[in-house]
Amino acid sequence: MLVSFYQSELIEAGCDEAGRGCYAGPVFAAAVILPKDFHHPLLNDSKQLSEKHRDELRPIIEKEAISFAVASVCNEEIDRINILKASFKAMHLALDELKEKPQLLLIDGNRFIAYKKIPHHCFVKGDGRFASIAAASILAKTYRDEYMYQLHHQFPQYGWNKNKGYGTLVHRKAIEEFGLCDHHRKSFKLLPEQPAFF
Repeated sequence: MLVSFYQSELIEAGCDEAGRGCYAGPVFAAAVILPKDFHHPLLNDSKQLSEKHRDELRPIIEKEAISFAVASVCNEEIDRINILKASFKAMHLALDELKEKPQLLLIDGNRFIAYKKIPHHCFVKGDGRFASIAAASILAKTYRDEYMYQLHHQFPQYGWNKNKGYGTLVHRKAIEEFGLCDHHRKSFKLLPEQPAFF
């Protein structure tokens, strides 16, 4: 059961990312400020929802949210600064775009790099606990999936329309057969004989 808010005095923004463990493509993050009375029976951690339900919830969240923003960090930058820092950077970029300034951040996960001087709390599996983080997880996931669908048309051999860049058997076999493309994260060990990136 999702809790609407962590507290009631300060304006809260929930933050989450999508695509951290992928072999290819950017990492996306979203920040969402929900109204106090927001409720939707389907709202949950995006990983617990079907693609159909995520797609159904996205326009509702975008319409009802006080403010929301989605941002991404590309695979080249992930390779430069590492995936954890890239995930935090994507969250910071999303927070930069919010039209309303939050006073407290609810972050999915166990670590975060402080954003400006706004206090934050980290919650492991926070996307299954707080409505704003669940909403952020849905936006980050749907925007990223959409992006990977587009890339799939240029690189159909990797099956990104199905695996979205995750290391499924189909994707791993395609990497072995066709090699890596410009959108793969070269700092991740994707091939057994792959040379060190750095």
